Amino acid sequence: MSLAPLLEAAPAIPLHAFAAMTAFVLGLVQFAAPKGTLPHRTVGWIWVILMAAVAASSFWIHQIRLVGPFSPIHLLSIFTLVVLPLAVWRAHTHRVADHRRMMIFIFAGALVVAGVFTLVPGRIMHRVIFGS
Repeated sequence: MSLAPLLEAAPAIPLHAFAAMTAFVLGLVQFAAPKGTLPHRTVGWIWVILMAAVAASSFWIHQIRLVGPFSPIHLLSIFTLVVLPLAVWRAHTHRVADHRRMMIFIFAGALVVAGVFTLVPGRIMHRVIFGS
């Protein structure tokens, strides 16, 4: 394992990857920790900012080009940028079940599923974890 391929990549890629990895860890903390507390809200806001950074930074990553400079993964970024504020609003208006469902969906889709696809041979994260 070596961070060299990640650190040598264009600046948007390490920003994207480190924000995603941090959001993944904080997401796991959120799932395990008590809900509705000040720490939950504080970590939640940090997670939302990280996820916005992950989604926004993806628009500067173009290793897979299927439609111009974009790929289907960019649709997930648009989805994330739309659903994040809606999920926060659901919490603010005490629609907790909707909030929970939306946040779990973002975590599962934008971090877990998308993260698995970064491990495909030829991708930077594959080289980081498994070597050349």
